[in-house]
Amino acid sequence: MARALAEAGVEAVFSYAGRTHQPVPQPLPVRVGGFGGAAGLARWLRAEGISHVIDATHPFAAQMSRNAVEACARTATPLIGLERPPWQAGPGDDWRPVADPAAAVAALPEAPARVFLAIGKQGLAAFAARPQHHYLLRLVDPPAEPLPLPQASVVIARGPFDAAADTALLRAHAITHVVAKNAGGSGAAAKLTAARTLGLPVILIDRPVLPPRAVAATVAEVMAWLGHAGTPRGV
Repeated sequence: MARALAEAGVEAVFSYAGRTHQPVPQPLPVRVGGFGGAAGLARWLRAEGISHVIDATHPFAAQMSRNAVEACARTATPLIGLERPPWQAGPGDDWRPVADPAAAVAALPEAPARVFLAIGKQGLAAFAARPQHHYLLRLVDPPAEPLPLPQASVVIARGPFDAAADTALLRAHAITHVVAKNAGGSGAAAKLTAARTLGLPVILIDRPVLPPRAVAATVAEVMAWLGHAGTPRGV
């Protein structure tokens, strides 16, 4: 999305939450950090003269998306969400959808298992309720603090990942269960293909429910939306 905006000459600002230590460079001016809730974002939109907002946050960054909806409503700023479609199960998949991380914890077996906990570093504490399991974590950055899980292995890696490597990873760690968020997209789908190949169950956490908003599935759709609306400045 950032590359398309830059190539089109749209004046835009790329906003990061700041949770990743070395984010991928972007071809746009970058700001890092929170806004101070919906009210703070509304003040920033007014102060910067922002005419349109593209919410391209992760599908599970629900609070930021909710803040964007509220802030844009307060400021009468057009908003569109760039949202990749969720993954859909196919032949050979053993997916067990759950509503939230707490339900994912409950869906794990009582007997000790080896779990690929592919949910990032947010929300790990909930799985401390099942300390009998060994958890494999794949993180972008090394953990800055002790993990809340008594039995855990950490792999530091940045996607996109491929199915062959993920299959080898799950085999090497003797994984019996996969827990993931239904983020969609191709960059993190390899673990699902690997689970299918190995016949492993996948406990898949559903996306959080967001307020109504315009949504696009592709960068081209967002650019068409901007072109029809006319935008001297976006974020």
